[in-house]
Amino acid sequence: MTDSHLTRRTLLRYGAYGAGGAALAGTAANWDRLTGADIPGRDDGSLVVATLGPAYGPEAIRTLTDGFRQVHPDIKLRINAVQATDWSDFFAKILTQIAAGTAPDLVYVATEGVQLFARRLGVPLDRWVQRDAEELREYFADVHPSLVESMMYEGSLYQLPVEFNAADMYFNTQVLKRAGAALPAADWTRDDFTALLRDMKRSSGSGFTPYFWTNRLWGGVVPWLFANDTNLLTESKAPGGAWLWDSFYPAAQRQGRGGGFRWTTPQATHERVEEAYDYLASLIQEGLCTRPEGGNGQNLIGVFSTGRVGVTPAGGFWAGGLHLAGMPTDGFEVQYFPRRLTQRMQYGAAGYALLRTSKKQDEAWEFIKFAARRDTLMRLFTTNQTTPARRSMLTADRYRETGPKNWRVFYDTLDKFPDTGPIPAPPQVAEVEQVLLKHTGTALASRRSVAPALRRMQGDLVRAMERDV
Repeated sequence: MTDSHLTRRTLLRYGAYGAGGAALAGTAANWDRLTGADIPGRDDGSLVVATLGPAYGPEAIRTLTDGFRQVHPDIKLRINAVQATDWSDFFAKILTQIAAGTAPDLVYVATEGVQLFARRLGVPLDRWVQRDAEELREYFADVHPSLVESMMYEGSLYQLPVEFNAADMYFNTQVLKRAGAALPAADWTRDDFTALLRDMKRSSGSGFTPYFWTNRLWGGVVPWLFANDTNLLTESKAPGGAWLWDSFYPAAQRQGRGGGFRWTTPQATHERVEEAYDYLASLIQEGLCTRPEGGNGQNLIGVFSTGRVGVTPAGGFWAGGLHLAGMPTDGFEVQYFPRRLTQRMQYGAAGYALLRTSKKQDEAWEFIKFAARRDTLMRLFTTNQTTPARRSMLTADRYRETGPKNWRVFYDTLDKFPDTGPIPAPPQVAEVEQVLLKHTGTALASRRSVAPALRRMQGDLVRAMERDV
């Protein structure tokens, strides 16, 4: 899989691996859900872009195709919205298409798959970025360097980020009022968080859960690890990247930047990891939160909007989700994740990855640029279903109807906390996340379960990271 001539057996083995993951919570059974609508069919000469179906409905597809046709009438475009339950299911179906010889040219890829695709399937964008530097200068000036760095792998850039979501804390304002509490200060601590949950519990009925969270890589246990100044895997930076940083970012913003993130040695048994898990187990023991459930968090909207949950971690996408669920703009608020040893926060981003199998790479690059344009994103993200990667798009007018009042938090999570970073997603991310979910559930059964479960997690993570994808 180191070149564009990929064997079917290799792809199928890789696809089974990719289907094993996480909030990425799929299994090999995901392959059975492949439908005819997911396969592009005969080649009609179009540039083919594969997107995640639930996120890109007919209106979004029209926005992209009509807009691109106006800019590039000479390039025929087809967008395939692959119907998938999660990122794992989506990646597995893309790999099926590649194995069948019907690969798309571009794939919409989130942080969970950036390094996985870059290592085996993606094409670095470096030569096009350098060639079109003047055209792209406005884009990079509008996008936080951390988002760009999260799309790099071993010194090369593989995607232009178009959206992201950091794990901030959402509050039901009626629950806050009932507890006699105000929105926490920006620099609130983990102890403040615990005290708030206790106030909420005392002022609410038996069917109420102060804190609710889902067991997944993004927004699960990882932000608590970040706050405790640790991570699931040892984190470092790859060398390189100066070609990009020196061209597009001033000295202050490029300081400490490299050629992309590296996540290597597992450290599940580190004392700071164990302490974070022990804290969450103590919240469960005290009845301040439930054991984390699986899923993508969509089931939370109902219980949160009706006041059965007080606090939950979510990104800017929830502003639009809660609004569509009928929650008024003053019904919820948002604040940064609480600090402990640090207030470093985590996020996930997404953009379009160019596949090595594509025979239309120059045309694909034109679509990547088009998709990252401000006017394109303004038309595409009208309902605040995500946080735009472009800083200039976050305005009071954008959040006037959807809320929350503290909407600045969404981008300030990057701007005011420059060490905020992406979720740990090495090329082996699917197996890593599967291990994390499995043992997190076991570890939080009781406080006595934490240490033994983390020891088992460590062994499984070591084996997962030793495997080549």
